[in-house]
Amino acid sequence: MSKVMTNADIERLSAVDRLKLMEELWESLRRAPETVEVPDWHREELDRRCAAHERDPQGARSWEEVRRAILDELDE
Repeated sequence: MSKVMTNADIERLSAVDRLKLMEELWESLRRAPETVEVPDWHREELDRRCAAHERDPQGARSWEEVRRAILDELDE
């Protein structure tokens, strides 16, 4: 039997427990990706980004570059 949680129930959880709950939710979606509808605007955005990359593959940044930029910004 599963329990339905209200917003108030979630707010009472610690930050760690809310993160664990989020992980459980993401995992449940990962196990059944066919049940998640992808909005048309997501597909359109992916198509736009793929086309931009095909036009200029050198314009992309590596994950390491992106990660470093994010970490640097967080340190500021």
